[in-house]
Amino acid sequence: MRALDNLDVSGKRVLLRADLNVPLEGGVAGQAVRVADDTRIEASLGTIQELRDHGARIVLVSHRGRPIDRESELSMRPVADRVRELTGAHVTLAPAVIGEEVEHLADHLTPGEILVLENVRYEPGETKNDPELARALAELADVYVNDAFGTAHRAHASTEGVARLLPCAAGRLMEREVRALTGILERPARPLVAVLGGAKVTDKIALVERFLHLADSVLIGGAMSFPFLAAQGHAVGASPCLKADVDCARQALRKAAETNHSLELPEDLIVAGRLSAEAERHTTDSPDVPDGWLGLDIGQLTAARYGRAIEAAGTVFWNGPMGAFECGPFALGTRIVAQALAGTSATTVAGGGETVQALRELGLESSVNHVSTGGGATLELLQGMRLPGVEALSAGARKPGARGALQGTMNAVQPTSAAMLT
Repeated sequence: MRALDNLDVSGKRVLLRADLNVPLEGGVAGQAVRVADDTRIEASLGTIQELRDHGARIVLVSHRGRPIDRESELSMRPVADRVRELTGAHVTLAPAVIGEEVEHLADHLTPGEILVLENVRYEPGETKNDPELARALAELADVYVNDAFGTAHRAHASTEGVARLLPCAAGRLMEREVRALTGILERPARPLVAVLGGAKVTDKIALVERFLHLADSVLIGGAMSFPFLAAQGHAVGASPCLKADVDCARQALRKAAETNHSLELPEDLIVAGRLSAEAERHTTDSPDVPDGWLGLDIGQLTAARYGRAIEAAGTVFWNGPMGAFECGPFALGTRIVAQALAGTSATTVAGGGETVQALRELGLESSVNHVSTGGGATLELLQGMRLPGVEALSAGARKPGARGALQGTMNAVQPTSAAMLT
């Protein structure tokens, strides 16, 4: 994968793909619509500023949500406003994604200026990796930089197609993400401990099985622990536990036994009659949940055991909370795991929206070596799947980015399917 250091951007028009799919707030009772959480914008500020420092003229492209008919509430306008505030640059919002007016604006950018294109998913060809849309995007720039790791698992026109038409490189965020995550797969300091929580086993069974081959220990918590406990014959009460999840858990337990890897489950639980801070609750002295009760967190003994494993690790990957941490009485397990992660001398990587939220609420986000912004891309890379957006940066451009030199490449540009890495 080409790094930004290997791409000449000085004075050039740079098509920068970023992941600026941010939530908004306001818009009622006369309030201005504004960005509610600018974490994803801030994640790419390093790349934006580096390009500006080299006199690049930036054409910034991203998506927001899943538009059906160019809904105004999914416009990039509030994002453009926030980029202007954070960078101090001259920032213009284009009236569309492509077209003559957009080309004119891109052509007349001066060094350091930023043109934010409208929501790239306003164009139906984006998610289809339409070669014509990729060509039109390539016409707006001389070189291409992809900093949107969160969309790298999608073979879209702005993430995969255009990368094959222009000289290209990874942005700094993309570079950090790939380096941190491939480090877990290829050269982790041992012991490697994977802490996996969240809801459905079927959503993460491939990740569990992958870590059963890679990790020295896999620690299971959260709602996904109940299908594993049920597969071992424990009672789960009213806890969420689908038959499909139990079947997947049983399969994973068999593989763990075959590979002699450690798959660890809760030994005690915090249970309640309902998910409420006011509900009656108690800690069990076994992994069994009484009839009619819900398991809502791992217990103190389990949390302490998981914490010790993290503290003794060489590398730790954490994805998914240990319980219903958003409700105070059931945040113990997640808090102890987060504190252990922040306090260990191991290399630490965390990913997943709820995991990042928990770290942020506890003020521990900066204590983790790498907090992944990737979501689905993070999980797919760790599962061993190919990421089209990353592969395209490795394949490189087939033609120079000069205006008019692209047409002959279009027959060669096809969407890339996801397959397993060798």
